[in-house]
Amino acid sequence: MSEIESLKVKRNLTALIEFSRVINSSLELEFILNNVLLTCLGKFLAIRGLIALKENNKFQLKLSKGIPGEILSTFPDINADNDYDFNEKVNDFFESAHLKICERINSSTGCIGFVCLGEKLNGKDFTEDDREFLKTILNIAATAIQNSLVVQELKKVNRELDSRIQRLNSLFELSKEFGLFSESTKVSRLLVYSLMGQFLVSNYAILNFEGSAIQVLESKFQIDELLTRLRLYDYLKIDIPVNKQKLEKYYSELSELGVHLIVPMQIQGRVKGLILLGKRVNNLEYSDYDIEFIYSVGSLAIISLENRRLFKEALEKQKLEEELEFAREIQQNLLPSQIPETNNFDIAAVNLPSKQVGGDYFDIIKVDEGKYIIAIADVSGKGIPASLLMANMQAFLQVISKQKIDIATATGLINDLITQNTSDGRFITFFWALLDDNERKLTYVNAGHNPPILVRNNKITRLSEGGIILGVMKTIMSYNSNSIQLESGDKIIMFTDGVSEAMNPYSEEFSENRLEQLALSTNSFTACDTLNRIKKEIEDFAQGAPQSDDLTMMIIRVK
Repeated sequence: MSEIESLKVKRNLTALIEFSRVINSSLELEFILNNVLLTCLGKFLAIRGLIALKENNKFQLKLSKGIPGEILSTFPDINADNDYDFNEKVNDFFESAHLKICERINSSTGCIGFVCLGEKLNGKDFTEDDREFLKTILNIAATAIQNSLVVQELKKVNRELDSRIQRLNSLFELSKEFGLFSESTKVSRLLVYSLMGQFLVSNYAILNFEGSAIQVLESKFQIDELLTRLRLYDYLKIDIPVNKQKLEKYYSELSELGVHLIVPMQIQGRVKGLILLGKRVNNLEYSDYDIEFIYSVGSLAIISLENRRLFKEALEKQKLEEELEFAREIQQNLLPSQIPETNNFDIAAVNLPSKQVGGDYFDIIKVDEGKYIIAIADVSGKGIPASLLMANMQAFLQVISKQKIDIATATGLINDLITQNTSDGRFITFFWALLDDNERKLTYVNAGHNPPILVRNNKITRLSEGGIILGVMKTIMSYNSNSIQLESGDKIIMFTDGVSEAMNPYSEEFSENRLEQLALSTNSFTACDTLNRIKKEIEDFAQGAPQSDDLTMMIIRVK
C-alpha cells in the first residue's frame, strides 16, 4: 500500500470514529439524521440527498437536502414489507430528484430505512469504494438510529401510560362526583364539563332514553333539527361507537349536522342514551383511546341517572304501597266488623283480596228486628278501580236497604245508580237477600252472580232467580225475586268466582263441581268449619300458585 493510500485509510478511520462519537452522543432522531446526511454529503461532495425510515410498514421521508419542495411532494408510497423493492414510480421519483445512489440502513431487526445521494460536485460517478464506505457509515449510524427510534417509542408509550393513569384518576374522581348528584341536570352537566375539558368540543348533545322516548339533557346542536334527523335512524340499536367515517357512510343526516362521534351509554347491554360530539377545536380526530374514555365516562353517567330513576321509582312505589295499605284498611272497614248473632242462623264469612285492595264485597246489614240484608258482589277487574266501585256499591246498598223497598225493585234502583257511575265497560255481579230470622225465610235476587249453593237433604239447589248484571245498562226489564222457606240443617254457600276459578300451577281451575262436592261432604259442619275446610282445600289445590282473583265466601247454616 502506498503512503498516500495509507494516509487516506487513516483519515477515513479517523472520520468514522469521530462520526460514531458524534451520532452516539445524542438520542434525538433529528440530530442523528442531520449528522448522517451531512456527513454523507460532505464525504462524497454530493449536492443533494434524503433519508427515509420505516414507519407503519411504509418508508416515510424524514429528511432531505438540496431537493426542491415540489419534487419532494411527489415522494411515492414505498411498501417496507418488500424491502424497498423499488417500482417504476419510485425510480421516476429518484430520476426527477437527480438521485444517483441509494443504500439501505440495516440494523439487528432488518432494514429500517435508506439513504439516497445526488450527483457529486465534480461530476464523477460513485465508485464501488464509495458505495462500500457509504455502507460503513450507515452501519455505524444504524445502531444510533435504532436506539433513537426505541427511545421515541418508549417515550410515546410512557406518554400514553401517563395519559391513561391521568384518565383513570379522572374516572375515579368522576365516579365519586356522579354518585353525589340526584338530579339529571347536574349529572349531564358534569358529563359535559368532563368531555369539554378533555377534548375541547364546542358542539355536543347528551340524550337519555326512557323506552323509545328521547330526553335531551344537554345540547349545543339545534334540538328540533337534531331530533328530526335522529329519528330517521334506529337510534336504540346504536350499541357501538360511531366515528366520523362511519357517520358519513351510515348516518349522513347526523354527519351533515356536524356530529363527528356517537358513543352509546348502555346498562346491561341496553342502550339508555347517546353522547353526540362535534368537531374538536384543535381539529384532531377522536382516537380509539379517546372513544374508550368517553364510553367509560358515559357509563358512569348513565348508571348515575339510572340509579336516580330507580331510587325515585322506589320512593314512588313505597308511597303507593303506603297509600294502598291505607286504602286496604279503609276497604276492610267497609266490610262487617263482626257477624251478628241470630236465633236460627249460623253465619261465617271471609274476604281475601288478590291485591292489597280488591273488588269483592260482602255485607250483613240489620234492617229491622230479626231481619237482615245479606249481600255478596264481585266488581269486574282488580285493584284500585275495582275497590272504588266496590265502595260505591257498599254506599248504595247501605242507603237503599234502609228504604224498606222490596228487593226486586231495589235491585233495579241499584243497577241504575251503578250504570250512571261506571265507565270503561266495568260491571258488578251481585247477589243479595232479605234474611228473616223470625220466620226462617230467605227472599233473594241474583243479578248475574255465581248462583249460591243451597244444600238440603244432601241435594244441591242453585239460587239463580234475578236478572242481568249491574252496570251494563239502565233497568228495562224488572228483576225477579224468589223466596225460600228454610229448614233445619239447610246450608247456603255464597261465593265469588275467585273460589271456583282458583288456579293450580298446571292452569287447572278449582271448579264449582269441586265446591259442590265439598258442600255435600261438610253438610254437618258448622258455618265456620265449612268455611275453613273450603279455604284449606283451595290452598292445597293451588299448591302455592299466586292468587289470580279476589276470593270471598259467606256460609249460612240453619240451626
